Amino acid sequence: MASLLRELSEPRIVIAGASGGIGFAMLSALAERFPRARIEALARRPEQRPKLLALAEQGGGAIRLHRFDLGDEAGLLELGARLSAEGPIHLLLFATGILHGEGLQPEKSLAQLDAQAVRKVFAVNALGPLLLTKAMLPALRGTHPVVVAALSARVGSIGDNRLGGWYAYRASKAALNQLFRTVAVELRRLNPKSAVLLLHPGTVDTLLSAPFSGGMQPRLTPEAAASRLLALIVDAQPSEGARFLAYDGNEVPW
Repeated sequence: MASLLRELSEPRIVIAGASGGIGFAMLSALAERFPRARIEALARRPEQRPKLLALAEQGGGAIRLHRFDLGDEAGLLELGARLSAEGPIHLLLFATGILHGEGLQPEKSLAQLDAQAVRKVFAVNALGPLLLTKAMLPALRGTHPVVVAALSARVGSIGDNRLGGWYAYRASKAALNQLFRTVAVELRRLNPKSAVLLLHPGTVDTLLSAPFSGGMQPRLTPEAAASRLLALIVDAQPSEGARFLAYDGNEVPW
């Protein structure tokens, strides 16, 4: 069975999280792999990422930048509706996620659980991507090739959870997996040429993983991770359900 995206010459691509470590590497790799693509790059603060601004300028209008916030439901629905009204989307990619930040750290024990922090992590890691996908559904349905892909994490695997801890992050990524596995079932009815991928990028040298990856080996550069993930995305074939894959192509248990 042929891959969905490999032979496309001018795909329309939406990438959320384009200013992050993996997100920017994915954007760069996609622009190189599909030089005639029309790319919508979504970032929370695009003006604060000089490399992102420079890449968009080099694209000569083929890369358009959009401000977005995964915690802003109304904004997500408005942005998604506006972009979907402009025509079919062939790749919807979420290179997004939150693990730590101001007042937010992964929990080492249940005693450290904070309800407000859990809600924030779920909004960014699970609900936000789902809402944006909902708004873009008109541009995904039909008979054109479509791949929906989201960065998940091995720690979101319920079957592989042997260490515990990290309650909010684990559960939010498990929720992301279940939500988009459900999306895959519905999308398959709306577009038979569709696939949904949940992707574990490995331990990547980014701001998200830096405080927690000191003893982990190997650590991938964002560019190396992007290259491996892009290969999985480009090779995706129509599927009856979502697939949960590691960067090396191996299946991860749900």
